[in-house]
Amino acid sequence: MQKKYDTVIFDLDGTLLDTLEDLKDAVNYAMCQYGLPQHTLEEIRRFVGNGIRRLLELSVPEGEAHPAFEEILRTFRAYYSEHCMDQTKPYAGIEDMLRQLKREGYAMAIVSNKVDSAVKTLNREHFGELVEVAIGETQGIARKPAPDMIEKALQKLNKTKESAVYVGDSEVDLATAANAGLPCISVLWGFRERDFLAARGALQFAATPSKVVRFLTGGENE
Repeated sequence: MQKKYDTVIFDLDGTLLDTLEDLKDAVNYAMCQYGLPQHTLEEIRRFVGNGIRRLLELSVPEGEAHPAFEEILRTFRAYYSEHCMDQTKPYAGIEDMLRQLKREGYAMAIVSNKVDSAVKTLNREHFGELVEVAIGETQGIARKPAPDMIEKALQKLNKTKESAVYVGDSEVDLATAANAGLPCISVLWGFRERDFLAARGALQFAATPSKVVRFLTGGENE
């Protein structure tokens, strides 16, 4: 039987990689340099999902209105670029999932609101030859939830949206998939809980990476 999908576009943070500790450390380093309050892991979990600038807007008192906001953002970026792999690791079962999908002929890409250089570095370090295309925040390409990153990834893979599915963990991912016209599998091991996602329109859920494979190969939902 012919596969319904032949392409999988993945979110990165909270979907493939557990990046929360490194993001927290980078935020708190930047906060410390400017005498600002530190944040807990759960606070950072709530703040992530819509790019680094938004993360800092939520982390810094007064957000962009803070007189040193741009300096704080630069401090964060510099620290995170040096420390983005200190504690970051794939979630359990992710590498097996990617290897199985690769064996079965799926084309795969990552699209993330994280800065492009970090996305490419993390993909190269953790997934090597498994994921062909990795796209992060880049000048001239609108960030998620705009569909531009997905469209760019499909172009690079020489695939169409009719045969693609999107996999993510957040409300931003749901909106991104909808804007691109792709079905979305919402994973439940990331930064958002099932009830939160369901209230925002999620229809397909995967509690483990193996359930993503089953959905793609057999149409099974969680």
